[in-house]
This record gives sequence, C-alpha cells and structure tokens, in this order.
Amino acid sequence: MAIPSLQTLKGLDLPAVGFGTYKLNGASGVNTINSALNVGYRLIDTAFNYENEGAVGEAVRRSSIPREQIIISSKLPGRHHHYDEALTTIQESLYRAGLDYYDLYLIHWPNPKENLYVEAWQALITAQKLGLVREIGVSNFLPEHIDRLITETGVIPAVNQIELHPYFSELQLREYDQQKHIITLAWSPLGRASSVLKDPIIAGIAAEVQRSISQVILRWEFQLGVLPIPKSNHTARQIENLNLFDFELSEAQMQTITNLDRPNGRLQNQDPAEYEEF
Repeated sequence: MAIPSLQTLKGLDLPAVGFGTYKLNGASGVNTINSALNVGYRLIDTAFNYENEGAVGEAVRRSSIPREQIIISSKLPGRHHHYDEALTTIQESLYRAGLDYYDLYLIHWPNPKENLYVEAWQALITAQKLGLVREIGVSNFLPEHIDRLITETGVIPAVNQIELHPYFSELQLREYDQQKHIITLAWSPLGRASSVLKDPIIAGIAAEVQRSISQVILRWEFQLGVLPIPKSNHTARQIENLNLFDFELSEAQMQTITNLDRPNGRLQNQDPAEYEEF
C-alpha cells in the first residue's frame, strides 16, 4: 500500500508513518530494522543516545532498497550542545552509521537549564550547509524554545518530535507547530506499553471500524496531521501499524479519542521545560 507523505518547508517528503528504533541494538536490532524496511517503512528514526546508529546503517546496507528512497533521522544528545562538539558529534553519528548524510537531524532535548540549545541549533545549520544533513529539526521543544531559535537564527525547524498519544494529545503545541509549518512527529505514539493500548473507549472504536486498537490510535494521529513513529519487534505488528490508509475515523470518533487527554498524561513526567537529558 502506498504511504502518503508530508512535505517539509524546504521540500523534503517524509512518509506519513515512520519506524522507531529505541532499544533495537546489535544483531537482533539490525534484523528488526531490516524487517521494517522490507515490509514498507521508509522513515527510520534513531538517536546518538540510542547507541544503535550502527545497527540502523547496517540494516540499510543489508536492505535491497536504494539509500535515496529511505529517510533516516538521528538526534544530538544534550552533552554535546556546544557548537564545535555538536558538529563533531554529527560527523561521529554518520561514521557510526556508515552513511554519507542524514536526511533529518534533530536536537534531542532543549535542556533549558544548560541554555545551549541555540548554539546547538547553529551547529545543525552549519551541518546542513556542509551537506551532512538534508533537513534539521528539534525534538521535545516547546514554543518558547522554538521562538528563540527562530529569533536568533532566522531558521525554522522542519519538524518537532514530541511525546504524543491519546492520553497526551498536545493540542496547543500541535497548533503552534502547524502555524509555523513545522511537522509534528509523535514518539511513543501508542503509549509505550501503557494502559493506552487497553483503553476500553478506543477498543470500542476499534470494534466499530473493525481494526486493531493500534491502527485506530495511529490513524487518529495521522488525521490530526501528526506523523507517528511506532516501534515493533514483530513483523506482523510492523505490517499492521503500516496499514492505516484504507480507512477513516469519523469526526465523532476522532473527538472521542482526543477527549481521553489527561493533564498529567506524560508517560514518565518528562516535561521539556524542566527535564534534562545528556
């Protein structure tokens, strides 16, 4: 099945669903990522801190899919936000993966107490000019962080990857991203093995549309204009999570899921205004 795409401001086409690789490491990680490529995923998301950029690169090399047909995204860790360190880290990311370029490179967290994210952003801008990355973006950034990047550098992030699932639907941040023409990506789109996947209300909608709960959640995100990045170790589930584009949720069903939002819906209390990751 053809996967629709979302286009960044500078014209890079991103598949409307991607594949997350957190905790997919070593030989088993390579096999799982290779399986995802084989069943149709064309956006693979990794990070320096996942310590599996090498596995992602190896899976790409083992795949029969041409490199130019795959979007590969990675992320800069908080401990390397200083300009020179950030540039070196991006180069190391590529060497680890055995790649000539990343399609997308993000700042993983703003780490506002350290207050170096603008410097890190300037390094990403340079990396893009050098051809190390095609598009640059951010992850877990709030509007005030992005406003500052734009004010101080004039460069708008292509994407903002954030925690987003039915218990934490991030309406205000989604609306902000949309106004700035920033694509919102969702990490833990299925709630990372939380009670989201057992929610009786979502289960009821799944029964109505004769789809799995996972498919309903991912379809809800797609219809919100969000690009979800689910992860699965199992080929059958990988296929299931791709099959989102031949059914539709009604406005009432969409609103019912959105109404599940909780004020404290974060999975691990990782508020980007406070949380620091190095």
